[in-house]
Amino acid sequence: MAVLKPFKGLRPPRELAQKVASRPYDVLNSEEARREAEGNPQSLLHIIKPEIDFPAGTDEHTEPVYDKAVENFHLFKEKGWLVQDEKDKLYIYAQTMNGRTQYGIVGAASVDDYMNGVIKKHELTRKDKEEDRMKHVRNTNANVEPVFFTFPAVQELDDIIAKIVKENEPEYDFVAEDGFGHHFWVIDDEATINRIVELFAEIPATYVADGHHRTAAAALVGNEKRENNPNHTGNEEYNYFLAVHFPDNQLQIIDYNRVVKDLNGLTETELLAKLEEDFEVTEMGTDIFKPEDLHTFSMYLDGKWYKLVARPGRYDDNDPIGVLDVTILSDLVLDKILGIKDLRTDKRIDFVGGIRGLGELKRRVDSGEMKAAFALYPVSMQQLIDIADTGNIMPPKTTWFEPKLRSGLVIHELD
Repeated sequence: MAVLKPFKGLRPPRELAQKVASRPYDVLNSEEARREAEGNPQSLLHIIKPEIDFPAGTDEHTEPVYDKAVENFHLFKEKGWLVQDEKDKLYIYAQTMNGRTQYGIVGAASVDDYMNGVIKKHELTRKDKEEDRMKHVRNTNANVEPVFFTFPAVQELDDIIAKIVKENEPEYDFVAEDGFGHHFWVIDDEATINRIVELFAEIPATYVADGHHRTAAAALVGNEKRENNPNHTGNEEYNYFLAVHFPDNQLQIIDYNRVVKDLNGLTETELLAKLEEDFEVTEMGTDIFKPEDLHTFSMYLDGKWYKLVARPGRYDDNDPIGVLDVTILSDLVLDKILGIKDLRTDKRIDFVGGIRGLGELKRRVDSGEMKAAFALYPVSMQQLIDIADTGNIMPPKTTWFEPKLRSGLVIHELD
């Protein structure tokens, strides 16, 4: 059963919350981070992307850069830009996008739960990315950024959160530059905290929605610390890590689309003919066409949009991986026709989050940078949970969650 632990959050004073809060480290590159933090010494990007404090082009994986993260972290605490709560608390973090709000419970998840599979994952992680985040956690001795979890919705938890939100002003409440709203409440009533913890203890599993590398890094560093502590008791703060838990019925997964650099030596006509073997192909004209059903794809090629519907028998609806449209596209188009075997390493393919819209696919093809684009119908939350429950792993770049969690609203220190 799932563990949720209250903790003494390290967080900004109310008047600084919007200045401190930043997008996660992995959704913007060094130059984007440099521009975003320009003129704002209080941006958390100075801690999670500390290379921005070095000359442009500095390798972000060098020891001086990791050391700078620690230096900046200490500076934020010394200047009072981050202040620790005096007692253990839980928090509510809500996000609003397009008029729709989702409410998450912020607490510490258990390293043991990750190690024994109570926290379930659906993606493979890369060792180099794990090690990068592990160094950051080791050096700062904190989970500076939260991970994004989901869990099977529980009505009583929904009711508790609704009551807190209705009866209390948020501690933080702002709209970020991308137009998304961020709202944050502190739960300090002990009886309420205890009841939330009890309800989580009845939940059989939680699921990593977004942040697999951060989750792995946090759990592995916690495990390292226990192995290196001869007086380990199991109650130390390093046995837990920072997570925001959203009920599954409040989340939506956005499509994650593909663009390819070439047609593997085929002409446009030859490609269309090969696609006919496994798909019903319909030309849709020049107006953007977005797939509206499972097993239906959109292709943009040579100034035109096409509807591709996978023919019956080309996929297995009883296989949690085989039913995924990313699998169908990978097997029947990217591999079979275009010769793209490994989505993680092949330089001929790139991925575009659906938040950018299908116009971004059109732009990248029309510019000549890419030759064709494929848009997919998004994966459902139930598909994600089915895959995690069966111990399967989704193909790369399958799920895109939006809005992203803002980092810096609360931090979990390991001692």
